[in-house]
Amino acid sequence: MRNLQSHTAADMAEQISGVERSREKDVLPSERYVVETMPQILGKFDMTATYVVALFLLSNAVIGATGGPVSLIYLGLGALVFFLPCVVATATLGLAYPQEGSLYLWTHKALGNFWGFFIGLCYWLTGVLAAITGADALVTTLQGLNNNWLPQPWQQGLVIMVVIVFAGIMGMQRFQTTQYVINAVFMLTLIAVGLIGLAALVWLAKRHPPATNFAVGTGWAVNPGNFTLFGIITLNFMGASGPLTMAGEIQGRGTPQLGRIIKSHLLWGTILVIGLDFVVTVSVLVVRGQAILNAPVLPFEAFTAVGATLGVIARDIAVICFMGYCLAAAIFYSYASARILMVAGIDQYMPTQFARLNKHRVPASSALFQAIFGSAVAALVFILLPAVPNFGGNSANSPIENYTVLSAVTTLIWTVATAFLFIDIVFLYRKRPTLFRKLHLFPTPVIWASVLVGTLACMLIIGGVLAYPWIPRQIDPGTWRIVVGGLTIFLLIIVGATSTLASSQAD
Repeated sequence: MRNLQSHTAADMAEQISGVERSREKDVLPSERYVVETMPQILGKFDMTATYVVALFLLSNAVIGATGGPVSLIYLGLGALVFFLPCVVATATLGLAYPQEGSLYLWTHKALGNFWGFFIGLCYWLTGVLAAITGADALVTTLQGLNNNWLPQPWQQGLVIMVVIVFAGIMGMQRFQTTQYVINAVFMLTLIAVGLIGLAALVWLAKRHPPATNFAVGTGWAVNPGNFTLFGIITLNFMGASGPLTMAGEIQGRGTPQLGRIIKSHLLWGTILVIGLDFVVTVSVLVVRGQAILNAPVLPFEAFTAVGATLGVIARDIAVICFMGYCLAAAIFYSYASARILMVAGIDQYMPTQFARLNKHRVPASSALFQAIFGSAVAALVFILLPAVPNFGGNSANSPIENYTVLSAVTTLIWTVATAFLFIDIVFLYRKRPTLFRKLHLFPTPVIWASVLVGTLACMLIIGGVLAYPWIPRQIDPGTWRIVVGGLTIFLLIIVGATSTLASSQAD
């Protein structure tokens, strides 16, 4: 046997965590069931592709560019104080407990039944809303191609519902087939961003001056007028633990390969996500500048930049690639959220019907429920509420307002769930310090610095989202705080009550 001192952190992770788990009394049924019944097919490339699809939303990067040069400040700040601490925490917890469910499992280990299911349910809810976000990005792209397409809210809602149903159907297929789709769309995303970046280079090569004057100091100034950008931009960095929801389906179970896959996808995926956001933001600033503020469809401006420099064919290629991404994002969040329902069913927090697998060994019942629930939310936001007379004022603007409020609520709930990455580390370290010391993935000061900085960043995001409306022209600050804050609290109360009942049932 090799000397353990010669093992790398990745080589030791699975062995150490296996020894520690053998001493635990709170091993969940899902920890054993998933690895015994579901195929382990996810490799390094699969996990990296899934990571990028889960986190990078091109249209959000375009919206983040509305602040001008200071958008790059917020992009760097969000990556430094929020994204990187999340990655450090995710890697640490993922190597310690590489089982299905990620935050659901880790919080259960740290804080017990109630909090584990509470955070799992919060994470599931954000997955539902994120799938709708991906579908809505597809609608926005279609409107960018032709402003006369899908003018009515009910038409937009129907398209979103079709995408959600399609994502649910894909989630019921053989997981390897679904993963092929994710991998292919990952490559298409790189092509789309490559064309957007090339557009900026061609623009400068033709001796056009940058549409944004980066030399003016006031453009880089951080002030209350642009604080809202921090919440919008950090939304691009949420979900680092998402792919590890399928950790029980990663290759190499019981071997050092598992730890290497976890480390590799977090390293390369993080580099890619930050790089892709940077390329899109800079390109839009160089080619379009503040002209994006007057655009009829703001998220489409990245493709407008491609069309202005590389031509219509290149623009259409980039658009098709991004539309594929929108479908893939909805697919990912649908089947990842279904995995939360599945493990909750296995652990008896929810009806066991959610835990049942179909012939492809995927949780079909959970995927079906996910599609039905997501479609119902989309119908409520885009069809039913806009149909109510005088609801939200102008009926033409109400879908935009409703969607923006929904996105802000998603950000708040997602931030609450993300904060438990750091809370879990604190409590788990107190319970099993030997496990974290032996991993040697990061120096202990780096882990604790990430816990402190990441927690403070979560608090800052929550305060910023509540204090500064994302659409100040349509919703004033007072109304924004009441609506967004009230809806968030209401949903958290519902989740808390459900968690109390589910924990009692499981006990």
